[in-house]
Amino acid sequence: MTHDPYQALRHSAFRRFVAGHILAVLGQGMLAVTIGWEIYERTRSAWTLGMVGLAQVVPLIVLILPAGQLADSSDRRRLLIMAEATIGVAALGLWAASRWQAPIEVYYGLLALYGAARTFQLPAKQAIMPNLVPLGALQNAVAWNSGGWQGADMIGPALGGFIIHWAGPGAVYALCAGTAFLFMALISRIEVRGPAPGSRPVSWHGFLEGIRFVRRSPVLLAAMSLDLFAVLLGGVVALLPVFAKEILLVGPVGLGWLRAAQSFGAVLVSVALAHRPPFKRAGRTLLGSVAGFGLAIVVFGFSRNYLLSVAMLFLAGGFDAISVVIRLALTQLQTPDELRGRVSAVNSLFIGMSNELGEAESGMLASWIGPVGAVIAGGFGVIGVVTAVGVAWPEIRTLNRLTEAGA
Repeated sequence: MTHDPYQALRHSAFRRFVAGHILAVLGQGMLAVTIGWEIYERTRSAWTLGMVGLAQVVPLIVLILPAGQLADSSDRRRLLIMAEATIGVAALGLWAASRWQAPIEVYYGLLALYGAARTFQLPAKQAIMPNLVPLGALQNAVAWNSGGWQGADMIGPALGGFIIHWAGPGAVYALCAGTAFLFMALISRIEVRGPAPGSRPVSWHGFLEGIRFVRRSPVLLAAMSLDLFAVLLGGVVALLPVFAKEILLVGPVGLGWLRAAQSFGAVLVSVALAHRPPFKRAGRTLLGSVAGFGLAIVVFGFSRNYLLSVAMLFLAGGFDAISVVIRLALTQLQTPDELRGRVSAVNSLFIGMSNELGEAESGMLASWIGPVGAVIAGGFGVIGVVTAVGVAWPEIRTLNRLTEAGA
């Protein structure tokens, strides 16, 4: 049978979801660059910038497991609507704080509210996707959704900087609120497939059920571990300013292209994956893509040629897109519907913590052995993790079609 690359997009529910998701990520990207710019402009303190990240990550750590259980015990569409409404309210609060020059502590409180809303958004939007398309179209849906949010994540910060220059930070916060409310409106018109949510009470035992399920699922645990350590060891974003200024000697414009290259590669590969049939050797493809990511990072670390460095980051983004599509599709296909919210919460916690810890790891290692040594060591570390995961969980090597994991 001929593969239909637009299979998921033929479902109106998924079209509304992915359009709203792209808008929301665009707004959040604009907000991320704007809040950092405004806080630093007012305080000239790196410490206050660090608090911006802390205000958002603490709610993630504290609330992500309860958010996952809520996504399993309530209407996911309604939970997503409420989360987007809260994001919109927080963005409007930042608009007011910027307009009337509120104390910096007010910004932190609004960012904590924003971070809490995003925490409840994450498992709901991941768990709802299998309820929007048939399971046979899920890999295609993940590829289109991944490409869309990667593109929005790449464009959002640049667009935010442009709007700051021409209209000020308040305009960005207002636009972010608008994108959240648009996502909310689109979600409200979606018809969700699948059984109605149960009425299970929220409990500590329920919080941990997602973790227990992942521990009992060798393929899923292997896939999440690969992603965790690849991001933890192979992330180079925090060190790109050093490479641009001191190693590649390209200045701020060159830094912008370095920052964009990885996302650009991810977008193109995600769209390409949407046009190909489901993976026939998913496990080996996952291992190979993460190993390819690590190798690209190693070459980037050795490179002194700007174009080669951009090319390696482009390849790293492409390899990462392959692993993201396989991992997210695998997570949804292997997980029973009544646990998808909690397992998605575990996955979100893995991603969130690895991003934060990865930046810290890069900075600390660079201070000991230099930025070049840190990047090269991290890339080889990713390759080592691929080998270790393949040995520790042989089930991942023998996984063929993604649907087999859920059988």
